[in-house]
Amino acid sequence: MVTLVDFPAPVEPLSAAGELKMPFSDTIKYCILGISITLLLLALGILAWQAFRCCTHKHTAYTQQDTVNSEPLYSAGRSTTARHYSGSPSTKVVDVGMEVCRLSRCLSQASFPSSESILADGDMGEQANIRKVDGSIRFSVYYDRLQSLLVVTVLEAEGLLEQSQIRSLQPFVKLRLMWAGSNSGEVESSTDEEGEGMPPVMWTVLQEWQTRIVKGTCNPLFGDQFSCVLCEDKELHHINLRMEVRDFDKFSRHTVLGEVRVPIGHLNISYPLELQEDLQTPQKDLVGEVLLSLKFLPTSQRLEVGLLKVRTVLTDIRSDAAMYARISVQCNQCKLRYQKTSAVARCMMTVFNEVVMFSLPEVPLEQCKILVSVYETITTMKSAKRLIGQLTVGKEKSLEDKHWSLMMRSVRQPIAKWHGLFI
Repeated sequence: MVTLVDFPAPVEPLSAAGELKMPFSDTIKYCILGISITLLLLALGILAWQAFRCCTHKHTAYTQQDTVNSEPLYSAGRSTTARHYSGSPSTKVVDVGMEVCRLSRCLSQASFPSSESILADGDMGEQANIRKVDGSIRFSVYYDRLQSLLVVTVLEAEGLLEQSQIRSLQPFVKLRLMWAGSNSGEVESSTDEEGEGMPPVMWTVLQEWQTRIVKGTCNPLFGDQFSCVLCEDKELHHINLRMEVRDFDKFSRHTVLGEVRVPIGHLNISYPLELQEDLQTPQKDLVGEVLLSLKFLPTSQRLEVGLLKVRTVLTDIRSDAAMYARISVQCNQCKLRYQKTSAVARCMMTVFNEVVMFSLPEVPLEQCKILVSVYETITTMKSAKRLIGQLTVGKEKSLEDKHWSLMMRSVRQPIAKWHGLFI
């Protein structure tokens, strides 16, 4: 007997497949596919544009590097930039390179403009690189014969030239009462070292004054009055009033805008006399003589600077007055650490006989300057010092000082020579 068993019919998988189908029509599917292809093409276009821009700026950067590669400060900037950006140059790298080149040119022009613009150890430095002298100063001078009192009043300055667009002027006036002493006897070529036509007369500073600072104007009003007691009337014929209009700088790198010199003895100042004078190009005055010794040791690459004697003109000698010097060296636009001599009691001929030594960099000396700044200090008063004068000896790329030439021709031998001290 045969038993028939009924098996259930197999379930078709079409129902399961129908459940997995997306509930979108064909039109929506084709729209999504078209959008995807459009975005892909847009991304490829952006990638191609970025690659073309990178190649273009790379060629521009190499061209700029070839044109400015000869600048002295660019090599240091290039090594630093290459260390931080070793990959392919981008727009930001090109901008940084252009800024480094611009700053290098500015620094190379401002670092060593002239012997007058060298900084005197950071606190008494002055920038005397004058592009154009404009403006005038109005002042009054009066001498009271009964009290032997000289009175100087600085009223105002007009028409000063704006030197920088970054900040406004902060002018003030530096006054010096200069007395003509004896003629220079030791310095043979003082006119050749610092300027042609300078008379060989040594001056001394009787008094120094400074007006208040007026900020943000090219026509400052001062109204400051200063007085000084003069012993004899005949001193008036040997006294000049030197007034320098300066632009204040918080780092004491004051820019001299111009100066006015007034011979007091040529004026009738028995009553208050008001004058207005145009500013002139600043000049230096000979205030002393320095016997300097130089010695070069090529094996150890060292330079010995000896300060032997300093001769100045004194009207009165104080028992507590002392003198010292600060010596600094700049080689290839690199300033070495300054050194200071000991304080010696000041007299007509102050003897130091001190030698300081500097280690020079082991590279060819294309540019080297020795700056000697002589100061007067009062031993009984703390932090009281006054700049007497400065002198500069060294080598430029196109000019070499006579003393420096003698030293290089006589290596390992000290060469002494008198130099003028100027302020």
